[in-house]
Amino acid sequence: MPEPAAEEPQMGTVHHLDEHRPTPPVTLVKPTTEAATTDAARAADDEPTGEAVDRSDNPLADWLTVPDAPVLPAWARSTESIKANVVALGRLTWWHTRYHGLRTPKYLMKTVLLACRGFYRAAVGIWPTLSAREHTATVRALRAQVKLRPEDVELAARHQAAHSARTQTRRWRFGIAAVGVAAAATGIALADPVLQAGMSAAVVAPLAYLGRGKETRLLDQGTPPLKVDMSAQQLNDALRAAGLLKPGKGDEDGPKVTCVMGPVRDGRGWAVVFDLPRGGGKTASDVLAKREVIAQELGVDEIQVIMSRVRAAKGGNAGRVSMWVADDDPYLGTPNPSPLEKAERFSIWDAVPFGQDARGTRISVPVMWQSMFFGGLPRRGKTFSQRLLTAAGLLDPYVRHYIADGKGGADWMPMKAVAHRLVMGAEDDAIEALKAMLAELLAEMERRFALLRDLPTSLCPEGKLTPDIVAKYNLPVIFVTIDELQEYFTAMERDDRDQVINDLCRIARRGPAAGFISNFASQRPDADSVPTKLREIITIRYSTQVVDRASSDMVLGKGKAAQGADASVLSEEHKGVGVLVTGPASYVTVRADYLDGPTFAALCRKGRTLRETAGQLTGDAAGDVTAAADAQGVTVPAIISDVLEVMRHSPRMYTTDLLAGLVNLDEDVYGDFNAEQLASELEAAGVKRTSKQVKINGKALAGYQRRDIEDAVPAEILLAAGR
Repeated sequence: MPEPAAEEPQMGTVHHLDEHRPTPPVTLVKPTTEAATTDAARAADDEPTGEAVDRSDNPLADWLTVPDAPVLPAWARSTESIKANVVALGRLTWWHTRYHGLRTPKYLMKTVLLACRGFYRAAVGIWPTLSAREHTATVRALRAQVKLRPEDVELAARHQAAHSARTQTRRWRFGIAAVGVAAAATGIALADPVLQAGMSAAVVAPLAYLGRGKETRLLDQGTPPLKVDMSAQQLNDALRAAGLLKPGKGDEDGPKVTCVMGPVRDGRGWAVVFDLPRGGGKTASDVLAKREVIAQELGVDEIQVIMSRVRAAKGGNAGRVSMWVADDDPYLGTPNPSPLEKAERFSIWDAVPFGQDARGTRISVPVMWQSMFFGGLPRRGKTFSQRLLTAAGLLDPYVRHYIADGKGGADWMPMKAVAHRLVMGAEDDAIEALKAMLAELLAEMERRFALLRDLPTSLCPEGKLTPDIVAKYNLPVIFVTIDELQEYFTAMERDDRDQVINDLCRIARRGPAAGFISNFASQRPDADSVPTKLREIITIRYSTQVVDRASSDMVLGKGKAAQGADASVLSEEHKGVGVLVTGPASYVTVRADYLDGPTFAALCRKGRTLRETAGQLTGDAAGDVTAAADAQGVTVPAIISDVLEVMRHSPRMYTTDLLAGLVNLDEDVYGDFNAEQLASELEAAGVKRTSKQVKINGKALAGYQRRDIEDAVPAEILLAAGR
């Protein structure tokens, strides 16, 4: 999915029809002169009048050619765009109103200070006039002369008299003005408050204006100063430094890009759409491959540079690039909560809300008919992102979940309330449970294809599952989620590994038509951990931070880093941020929505309620002891619930393995547990061991029987869970 770019106006290109008209067929027999003349005259008479405008001999052809530029600007071409801009203007106005409204006392104080300075400047400026200082200077100059001629004495006397008259007159005027100001001040003090405010503003405003300075700003700047600036010249210089433009004799003489739009401010960054010059042999793909160099030349980090090709469907060509350069890192800050958090229901047939791109545009992922793969380094939000898509299926009661978690931790444990099958861990029993789950899925897939083949085309026109078929034949969409694939593959023998890989490939390749959605994840997507033949048939891929471009290509597909889809540019701070690839040339860097553990658990409980109401609670979830207890308002001790989860696939387990499983489940609670403390806690919870040793594969060691743990649960809960 390409990075969304600001909508750009189409270029107004003038097409000369002579240049595009096909060449007439060549006549093999040369006509005679007379025949040629007659044919030419007949052709002139028969020529359609509609083509007269663009004839080469028409002097008005260029002037009458209609440009293909849109009549309306980009923002006014649709009702949705107009509404969006009006709403954005309203939000901006409301923000500025609140921003400056809170600073009103500060602005009033600053206005008073400016008025005081303006009054001082007015007094200093008017005093020379009131004191007739210009005359005083002349008189003093005359007095300074030691010898005065008679005419100078007379001139000095006249100046002295004029000075006295002017001074007396101006002082009388000043006195009258002072009395007037005092009277006005008294009137203001005794006037109505509204009138006081108006008269004060009328006096203070001009004084404050007089007191301003060149750098004085009454209002604070509502937006932060730009951290990045861009111009067409800077863009050309950056592309030339990256080797994408041929150098000329000088910067002005060299080839330049043609800016179809911009550079213009677009949100918290700069947007530009440009065409590479012809004759240089460079394409839009070459620009995308030079992202890091271009970012360096623009003085920003490559994470701030968002580039994509503009395809022909949007008026582009092989040399047109859309670029957006953010002022700062657009993927940092408070994470966005998932819209699923407050949703009551959701249809898996709709696109799933997944996150936002650099500009804050909502990114949704259609999962029907798709398979997905998530990869990246540990503790970068990979599992949280993967859970978003599975969480959407929780709110659709006609989605049946098959879950396997090779790590066996707490991330997927809440799914026990909903999952038809839940496999936790990668021990021998869990691997056998995984193999059985895949066999069940393949059998169900073949059963569905057999059913779909027999349905009439009026009900199943494309041979695929539809919402009507789901409701009529009770064929819920099957959501297959497997996390930490590498744990299973590394723990299996070669034959088992090959069989599981083949089963997963069949599900991912053929399953979508039967309503199967595959959702796989791995920390190490190399050939040993996740074979290429499995990764290559996945349609949607998402990668959080990886160590290098090669690792990014392992997750997202070969050559994707060269196209700009490179997860190695992400840093440690980009938790929950990854590159989403949805097609051969479609990608976008997404900040995934945030859905924490407690919220995910709440969605699982809501999903269980929806399935109970719809009669779709099946499999392991229908027999879950803890969920059945919660439904009846009975609290099962946490130690009992956790031990049952660890022993989910094992009728018996050694104490050492049980402790290891509990630590993996919740290290904070069970990290310091030993055999004695475990036995004490279970005994306090009502567990009575029939034997303190268990035999597994002929070897007897200290351990526990699962039936002893289940006996500590009230009988009515076991009955409700079908035990």
